[in-house]
Amino acid sequence: MASNFNFNKAILGGRLTADPELKTTVNSVSVTSFRLAVNRRYKDEQGKQDTDFINVTAWRGQAEFICRYFKKGSNICIVGSIQSRTWTDKKGEKRYEVEVVADEAYFCETKQDSGENGGAAEEDVLSQLKNAYGSANFEDMSKDDDLPF
Repeated sequence: MASNFNFNKAILGGRLTADPELKTTVNSVSVTSFRLAVNRRYKDEQGKQDTDFINVTAWRGQAEFICRYFKKGSNICIVGSIQSRTWTDKKGEKRYEVEVVADEAYFCETKQDSGENGGAAEEDVLSQLKNAYGSANFEDMSKDDDLPF
């Protein structure tokens, strides 16, 4: 009996290499494409840590969210799937690209980590969470000492 098991999930945490730019398709669908710098887990013999640069595309609400709240150098966590595509460029050469299509995007740094003016305003973050999770009650907890675990 043949197995029909397919699984394609990518989880990346890294920094944006440039400010994301929101674009719109001819059908008015929001999209953004950006590169994510992701450090490798291990350092080489000289103590140097290599970095991979991963192409990411986000559509619709995720694209709008990323362009609104993130900028060059921001830490971001992306959850999505890996896709490949081929095409012929203007010179007639066949091109191939692998990218991650983002299904979810998350903040990976606190307001303090991102600096006074960096990152999203606290009210905007809470508003975005409330919109995403409906009637859930989110509140700011100023210290880790307040956590029940």
